[in-house]
Amino acid sequence: MQDLNDIKKSAAFNIHEATDGEFKGWRTWTSDTFLNDTGPFWHRVEANGAVRCAFRVQNKHLNGFGNVHGGCVMVFVDYCVFAIANPVLNGPGVTVSLSGEFLGAAREGELIEASGEVTHAGGSLIFVRGELKAGDRRLFTFSGTIKRIRSIQTECR
Repeated sequence: MQDLNDIKKSAAFNIHEATDGEFKGWRTWTSDTFLNDTGPFWHRVEANGAVRCAFRVQNKHLNGFGNVHGGCVMVFVDYCVFAIANPVLNGPGVTVSLSGEFLGAAREGELIEASGEVTHAGGSLIFVRGELKAGDRRLFTFSGTIKRIRSIQTECR
């Protein structure tokens, strides 16, 4: 078993802030190798305290029809749920549920942005809802639930 102090020291909490380019001043988590390969996905806290997430669609994000792959959308949404919940999460968590509705498609070169809110933060569960847009077009609505965890079991069975 890994204790909370070890988890906080682990790579899971590494954050990188962009110092140039389109996402200058935005942040991303650098320790999740799957997100590193899938993204890059970015987030920032706006002046009003709201969290906004975004990514620029690249060829690697597309399906065979030239639209953003649904799996890519779900990975980005999972990232967004954690970014939106981060101000109240205060430590590690795991996704308990993630659902959404596809409303439109996005293509290579478009900027996909997410906004959302924490609808409830209890002792162990945090509930989030939000939407993805490309410009004024709504692409996806989502909801997710995160469970706060106090320790992570590292052994495989």
